[in-house]
Amino acid sequence: MARYLLRRFTFLLVSLALASVVLFVLLRMLPGDPANALTSVGASPEQIAAARHSIGSDRPLPEQFVHWLGQLASGDLGTSFVSSLPVGPEVASRLSVTVPLTLAAFTLAVVLAVPAGFVAAHKRHTWYGALLSGVSQLGIAVPVFWLGMILIAVFALNAGWLPSGGFPPDGWSEPAEAIRSLVLPVATIALVMSASLIRYVRSATLDVLGSDYLRTARALGSSFGRAMWRHGLRNASVPVISILGIELASTLLGAVVVESVYALPGLGSLLATAIAQHDYPVIQGVLFVSTLAVLLIGFVADLVQRIIDPRLRGRLSGGAR
Repeated sequence: MARYLLRRFTFLLVSLALASVVLFVLLRMLPGDPANALTSVGASPEQIAAARHSIGSDRPLPEQFVHWLGQLASGDLGTSFVSSLPVGPEVASRLSVTVPLTLAAFTLAVVLAVPAGFVAAHKRHTWYGALLSGVSQLGIAVPVFWLGMILIAVFALNAGWLPSGGFPPDGWSEPAEAIRSLVLPVATIALVMSASLIRYVRSATLDVLGSDYLRTARALGSSFGRAMWRHGLRNASVPVISILGIELASTLLGAVVVESVYALPGLGSLLATAIAQHDYPVIQGVLFVSTLAVLLIGFVADLVQRIIDPRLRGRLSGGAR
């Protein structure tokens, strides 16, 4: 296990280093000059040159890249071209909205999808099993922004139960208001995500229900519930865990859509503003943190799979010898 963890951690560092190179190069290939965001319309060439010098964009690209890597090594994400404020605290502030939104939506989606997917598989020949499968198919086809607008119209504009958007100016110092402002965004993400997860849970459960080991356990006298608990649950959870990792990562990266619909000051809105202003340090900081989060989620999901599945632990031990 120690060798496996070392290999995976090394892979994570290499992937992060390659991602930083790709991010830096691709950003510099985008059309537009970040100096234009610092100067007024009709600025003279001298003023534009001075703006480029102040933000360092006139230096050779290798020198800019080495400077950025040096900042990352010291835990510094750089300074915004536009606001001249450190990127790190700004990203941390936006994460205080995006992370609770993502985790709450993910948790709710799992709570909804796991039992619904099991019922859809176990009771597939009943009307409610077929209904769950049909609803999950329909939910996959619903765009997240469209569902968000529907929820706003029903629960915010018509019923007036919840705010239609925004976040308290003082953030989590007003926890009740902060939670109320996240209810609809969390529901929007969770409903769309759970529709997709129900299909995967149903598929994994069907594989277990048709397995020889479950039939053997039933033939030896175990009840269906006991056989599923002792033998089926672990096997069904292995492929689902991989999907859960992918869904969690995609939710974190795709929060920009929901944050835009609900006017939330999260990581997605920060990225959208930075792209419009060609604020390279902010874009790099947001994408670097997002990439790190995705890699860590994949690492944890893979580790949990190996802990649950004895076959993967056996491969791990065989590879270590």
